[in-house]
Order: sequence, then structure tokens, then C-alpha cells
Amino acid sequence: MRNIFRCFVVFILIQPNCLQKKAVAQACSDKSATAAAQKLYKNLFALQDKYTIFGQQDALAYGVGWRYIAGQSDVKLVVDDNPGVYGWDIGGIELGDKKNLDSVPFNLMKEYIIGGYERGAAVTISWHARNPLTGGNSWDTTHGTVRSILPGGTKHDLYKTWLDKVAGFMNDLKDKNGESIPILFRPFHEMTGNWFWWCKNASTPDEFKAVWRFTVNYLRTEKKLHQLIYVYNTADFKNEAEFLACYAGDDVADVLSFDLYQHGVEEASRTYFVNNLSRQLDLLCKIAATKNKMATLAETGLEAIPDPTWWTGTLWPAIKDYPISYVLVWRNHGFMKQENKMHYYGVYPGQASEADFKKWYSFPQVLFEKKIKKQNIYK
Repeated sequence: MRNIFRCFVVFILIQPNCLQKKAVAQACSDKSATAAAQKLYKNLFALQDKYTIFGQQDALAYGVGWRYIAGQSDVKLVVDDNPGVYGWDIGGIELGDKKNLDSVPFNLMKEYIIGGYERGAAVTISWHARNPLTGGNSWDTTHGTVRSILPGGTKHDLYKTWLDKVAGFMNDLKDKNGESIPILFRPFHEMTGNWFWWCKNASTPDEFKAVWRFTVNYLRTEKKLHQLIYVYNTADFKNEAEFLACYAGDDVADVLSFDLYQHGVEEASRTYFVNNLSRQLDLLCKIAATKNKMATLAETGLEAIPDPTWWTGTLWPAIKDYPISYVLVWRNHGFMKQENKMHYYGVYPGQASEADFKKWYSFPQVLFEKKIKKQNIYK
């Protein structure tokens, strides 16, 4: 179905270039991208027509009932395999903190990233940066924050020091030969929402485009980071115009993506999620085809997964016919005392959807770490 869908989309939208699209090798937007970054991007782009890689946030750092056990993940405890994509967040790096906003020590995070890379998995990093204007957290939506960090803004110099710290973290991620590990970098995520200081309710599209371009160009030209693959990411969107409203250009973005979660297990919530997810994936993949960009579902999930067949009965039917490189579920925090609830999005031993997850794991179109290693995505 994936090859059919891709060709159908390209035939309808850009019929004259269909054969050319297949013939031209995929390239990073950074003309000076490292060889490893170029290979990773090209290989992930090629794989998405046939496979979807499973990813999870913070998978190696902790799970339900445990933290910082070397070589462990909840996924591995269930299927004796790890995710094929590891998600991490560097919120707090801008302040020089020792731990990120979810209390993962940055020194351990670096070890996890390097280890995942050495086993052949891909790595994606988001950044819940604090509010540079007020000193509040990412969810402080004070209007004018984005404008304050643009050139000429009151917090521009501060923001550059934050980017210097981001660059320092990225430059510490080296393989055994001292080469930089390529990272799928997803800054300013979910910008079509209304909950972060960079979202649409707190800045204008022009301001967002300007800060995106400044950020990418600063990291490329000033900090010489050429191992980053940039992921443009929205929350819910109604149409192509809304998805691209803050898009700064093909020369500063490599991956097109969005985040969408299921809320509630009643049939109406499930139906809404499936229909909304399919509609947005259809739009995303059409846009990606016209731009010759990789597409992905950067975040999704159902908190605590009370549906015992969610993986094969809800998630997979909604995504299986769309050429997305990977699907990433959020972290397995476990019990949250303050909220008095369980907070996790992946399986663990004994979880209600464990048997269904094992069934999904066996699907040949779904790649975890062992299978992605055989694909040699860095070669």
C-alpha cells in the first residue's frame, strides 16, 4: 500500500516529476551536512515507503517502577528488543543544569544516545527551553517572547548563549572514531498549539519563521553544527495552509511532522483520534511528497493504554497506509504522585496491552532496534 500511496500522491500533485523524484537521491537541507547525517537522512527517507520505525521517549533512562538500570527499557522487558528511534529532550541545557526538565542527567543522556547510535538506532532530540523573556518555563506563553530573542530583541544575546550550550551538548555526541553523531533535532515543536511560548497564540508566523531561520543558521554557520537534521513539527492542523503557516523554507527543514494523542477510551474518542490522525497523515504525506521531504509522526500515544488492543486495533490501522519514517510514543514515567495517576505511553511487563504489543512487534512492516540495525541506516 505504501508504494501505491506514494506514487498516487506524486502522480496527482506533481506528475511530471514522479520519475525524477525516485531517481534523485534524498539530500539534507544543510549543503555542508556530515556524511553520516546525509546517509541517515537518505536511508530513513528510503525506508519510509516500506516500513515504520517504532520509537519512544526516554526509553533507556527509566520505566514503570525503575530508573537508570544499564541496558534496560520497558520495551526490551516485553519483546527483548529496544525502540528503533530514541527520543530525548534537552530542556534545561540552556541554563547549564545538570539534569533535564524530566530529571534525566545530561551526562547519562549522552551515554544513552551514543549507545543507541552504536546499536544502529536513530536519535531525535526536542528542546523544552525555558521562557527567555520572563524566566518562566516552556508553558509560560507571555506574548512577545519570540520577538525578544530575534536580532535586535532584548533577549537576543541571552538566546545566543543558550544556543551555544545546545551546540556544546551536540558536539559531545561522538562515535568511537570521534565523528559527530547525526541527530534529528526538533526545536519549537507543536507550534500550532497554544501552550508554549513559541506557539501561535504567543507569536506571529513571521516571528516564528525568523527565529527558526536564525536558530538553524546560527547553529550551522556560527557553531559549525552540520550533523543536525531539522524536524518541523506542529500539533493539530486543519489544512495545508495551517500546517505551513510557520514553515521557514525548504533550506532550513528536513522532516515534516506533527504530534497527536488520543484522549479517552470511549468509542467516540477513539473514532475521533483515528479519523483525525488519518486525515492529518494524508495531508502531511501529500505536502512531504511535493517538497521531497521525509514525514513522521513525532509524538503520539494513549496515556496508560487502557485499551488492550490499542497497538493493532487503533494505532496501526490509522498509520499503516502512510509513508511515515517513524512513530514515537511518549515516556513511561510511571506513577505521578502530584497528579495521583499513572503516566506512561508504552508497554511494560503486565500492562494491559502487552500481548497486543507483542503481536504488533511481529509485523514485518514495523522496525525495532534489531531490525533497524540490519538496515544499516548510517551506511
